[in-house]
Amino acid sequence: MFEVLPQLPADPILGLSTAFKADTNPNKIDLGVGVYKDEQGRTPILNSVAKAQTILLGKEDSKTYITPQGVQGYIDGMLQLMLGKANPVLLADRIAAVQAPGGCGALRILAELIKRCDDTLTVWVSDPTWANHIPLIGNAGLNIETYPYFDKDSASIKFDAMIDSLKQVKKGDVVLLHGCCHNPTGADLTNEQWQVVLETAQQTGFIPFVDVAYQGFGDGLEEDAYGMRLLVNNLPEVVIAASCSKNFGLYRERVGIAVMVTPNSETRKAIQSQIQSIARGIYSMPPSYGGALVDIILNDETLCAEWKTEVEDMRVRMQDLRGLLVAKMNEYGSSKDFEFVKKQKGMFSFLCITPEQVQAVRDQHSVYFVGSSRVNIAGISKANVDTLAKALVSVL
Repeated sequence: MFEVLPQLPADPILGLSTAFKADTNPNKIDLGVGVYKDEQGRTPILNSVAKAQTILLGKEDSKTYITPQGVQGYIDGMLQLMLGKANPVLLADRIAAVQAPGGCGALRILAELIKRCDDTLTVWVSDPTWANHIPLIGNAGLNIETYPYFDKDSASIKFDAMIDSLKQVKKGDVVLLHGCCHNPTGADLTNEQWQVVLETAQQTGFIPFVDVAYQGFGDGLEEDAYGMRLLVNNLPEVVIAASCSKNFGLYRERVGIAVMVTPNSETRKAIQSQIQSIARGIYSMPPSYGGALVDIILNDETLCAEWKTEVEDMRVRMQDLRGLLVAKMNEYGSSKDFEFVKKQKGMFSFLCITPEQVQAVRDQHSVYFVGSSRVNIAGISKANVDTLAKALVSVL
């Protein structure tokens, strides 16, 4: 049976990690895989998470299945974090939601739900978008098209072209939007641009599908929710996938949430039953551990305050690293203006250099990042930034 299947090429990012591990250069730098790293290059357990683990260990008294929708305290806490505690949509019982195995699990569950609604519609994604958006949504059997988003030459959003494209989207199609900290470019919509996106959705009737993987890493937990909340508060239907991998550091625990904003409470009941049916057919019952930790943190005033401070510390550190990299590039005589890196948000930035230059900096200096020129800002440190800047300048 298996002899008919060919070997597939390695995933570009995972293949990059393999090459990095095999490199014997003691000064090698990994800017590929999207995980937060501290100054020592570790992906730490947050102090708030460590305390929540101790609390959970002391109070958990069973390993039986949890409810099909997940840890209810986690769901309630996440919805309040994302949409605001007094959000009228929450109070009107218009939200269906399930805990999912990571943001990826949420994306796939929601893609399957969209397919149940209409398997002929098209999902529109930004050009470029996170590489795994395509298989997660496309493997559900949905048609995917792209809309213009980023111009490498000017290192800026093609907003006029984006809106012109979205105005041509047919009613009922789905448009995938990055809630904040656009992956891979780091280029985010302004509040004014979000308003135009809302008005375009109202005019054309497309349904926004917001992916929120980095809330708190852009301008702050509240600020990063602006676009998502604007859409939710002004449209009858919005689809949202969110992840706790980055802002809680729970990468290996796979904690996410799939959210559907529905027109009314009766529709919510139907969608809740559908989304649980989809989850049942994919993985049956949700994992508990990671969601239980987030539940403890978000619903404990002291722990939540500590967590918010830790998120802010990570955000500020990454923003400082952007400025440090640009300063070092200038110091070493860069022929290219990289000021745009300081304006980008979150964990990633497009350096807007060519694939040939990316390959050269890897071959000549053991600096690893993907061919699109996306770099993980959190992989930079005060210890390696000089090496990185010199390597980049040398290939420009």
